[in-house]
Amino acid sequence: MTARYWCPMLWTGEPGPGSLLRDALVTVRDGTIAAIERDRPAPPDAVRLAGITLPGLANAHSHAFHRALRGRTHADRGSFWTWREQMYRIAAVLTPDTYLALARAAYAEMALAGITVVGEFHYLHHAPGGKPYDEPNVMGAALAQAAADAGIRLVLADTCYLNGGLDERGALLPLQGAQLRFGDGTAEAWAERAAAFRPPHPDVTVAKAIHSVRAMPPDAMRVVAGAPFATDLHVHLSEQRAENAACQAAYGLSPTQLLGEAGALGPRSLLVHATHLSPADRDLIADLGAGVCLCPTTERDLGDGIGPAPDLHAARPGSLSLGSDSHAVVDPFEEARAVELNERLRSERRGHFAAADLLYAAGPAGRGALGRTPVLVPGADADLTTVRTDTVRLAGADLGTDADALGAVVFAATAADVRHVVVAGREVVRDGVHQLVEDVPGRLDRAVRAVWAEAAS
Repeated sequence: MTARYWCPMLWTGEPGPGSLLRDALVTVRDGTIAAIERDRPAPPDAVRLAGITLPGLANAHSHAFHRALRGRTHADRGSFWTWREQMYRIAAVLTPDTYLALARAAYAEMALAGITVVGEFHYLHHAPGGKPYDEPNVMGAALAQAAADAGIRLVLADTCYLNGGLDERGALLPLQGAQLRFGDGTAEAWAERAAAFRPPHPDVTVAKAIHSVRAMPPDAMRVVAGAPFATDLHVHLSEQRAENAACQAAYGLSPTQLLGEAGALGPRSLLVHATHLSPADRDLIADLGAGVCLCPTTERDLGDGIGPAPDLHAARPGSLSLGSDSHAVVDPFEEARAVELNERLRSERRGHFAAADLLYAAGPAGRGALGRTPVLVPGADADLTTVRTDTVRLAGADLGTDADALGAVVFAATAADVRHVVVAGREVVRDGVHQLVEDVPGRLDRAVRAVWAEAAS
């Protein structure tokens, strides 16, 4: 299949000047970019992508079932612990069918926000009580089907989760309650189940994940790190100070040091949050070439803190990606500008990141971390996200220079300004309307209410 897209402004995502092309014609063949031509008038047969077109945005870290929590965890001000109890209530009742409905709607919301690929940190494996389903990977299959229905690519990070946490003395706790659904008993049993999953759709790939240093002993981390069925390894890291303290009490090491000793840090490792790092931790991450996924809207919603983004970026430019995590907000532009705005509040000065660096984190870096081609060049994935420039948020913006145009997108646009989304050359969103899933708000509402009704029964 061949298609052509004409873009008045196209940011290829490549570093340096000249990456924002004017009057660009993108030719797509069989889901990949065949050619990009600049300074071309719009051919009559080309689809016009009015606005600024970017490499398809990436959500490098998601928990789809957390979407059911939005707007429901702030009674009596709320805390991380009240949020977690609500999360466990939802985790306790989801079935393959209700998970499919919820995830399909959540992924369709992501597509409307410009997201073309999502990294799903998946640990809701088994039936209530921990008994395996007849098809052991049926919950993962539901997520794969949901992403296919919503028209976005999925990286299923199958997560090993063996323990319920570390207490203040550093002792590993057993799984209990809703957590029983997360565990496979041993790391070897996890590896056997996860390796047996065969993605039913070509745009679904599998990664492996360690939930956190709180969720398994070091020997199990080594098994996950060495599991041969996937190369990419995702892990929650140092989200809260209490995690660091418990890990130090248990092992005499920081979580980063412990992962390093377990062989879980390297160029294909994606460290999620990395909020509370020491200078030695940051040096180790940089030396071993691991990437870091920040989730600013979740980290502020849960009161986790602000991570050392400038230091991580300075050590390895382009290594920061972004995720929606708990789905408190699904807006890649909000995640991107929060990286800069958080630093402005902390330091009382501006200008920590260039707009191009923030957009790179929202798109190319996340795409690369999820195993997709990061930038728009011939031979790359034909994944495009177009942001309107004629909305109330961008009205009057100066788009004359590359820096001005990219700055306007990062600091003024929201997910509501996404006009078109193309995945593998196919229009998934056209003029702000999802082309594969009708009535996304209605589907979200019905899916969320159905899950909460089950939790209340």
